[in-house]
Amino acid sequence: MTGGSIIYLEDVTVDYDGFKALQDLSFYMDYSELRVVIGPNGAGKTTLLDVISGKVKPSKGRVIFGRDHDLRDLREHEIAALGIGRKFQTPTVFANLTVHENLQLSCRRKSKGVVATLLADSPADERERIFQTLERIGLAGRHAEPAGALSHGEKQWLELGMAIVQDSRLLLVDEPVAGMTDEETEKTGELLEAVARDRAVLVIEHDMEFVRRIARTVTVLHEGRVLCEGTVDEVQNDVRVMEIYLGRERTADAVH
Repeated sequence: MTGGSIIYLEDVTVDYDGFKALQDLSFYMDYSELRVVIGPNGAGKTTLLDVISGKVKPSKGRVIFGRDHDLRDLREHEIAALGIGRKFQTPTVFANLTVHENLQLSCRRKSKGVVATLLADSPADERERIFQTLERIGLAGRHAEPAGALSHGEKQWLELGMAIVQDSRLLLVDEPVAGMTDEETEKTGELLEAVARDRAVLVIEHDMEFVRRIARTVTVLHEGRVLCEGTVDEVQNDVRVMEIYLGRERTADAVH
């Protein structure tokens, strides 16, 4: 069942003292897929990311990465080492370090600690990976500047870059365009599309205009379960989706 999928959740339940954030959830993604997950508040979107990244352990069900890695038995850092990266809604960059140093810290290194990592010589392949990532996220010209001097959107791109240089095979992205300008939003969409050419990208998003711009497949969560999946048009015209978001007898246009 998992042979063609990079991530596969089967009958996953997460129970918080009686509140089931996920209920018998089954969900899968293919390699090099860009998937967007939407749903009302409390639908279980962030919990889905928490389960995949290991922050939350399900009370039942299976979480399989690749062909045979059961993520339930692994800690967060072990899951990250397998190739699962996560970008949170609020950028978590090292503001006092340069853009380049932030990427350098994110590369897989044997040395531990910020100082040890920054003082160690960088292998040639690591330097090349950092350079290519700087070009990809559009920050090559600002590589020597402190990350704290970047705009909100640029910090988001840097954090995406930090996940990219880790060689993540699956990238989890939570509300990437929250608080961005229209221009930053457009560029973020282009960046996510480019990243998804060589890895799987799972995006949680509320901005339906942005979802329409980037989504190939949309999964709608409701009360911890998959309500429906399909293209943006298929999802927006699903009566169940319109009822959940807006109440009965609303038009699909309102789901925007």
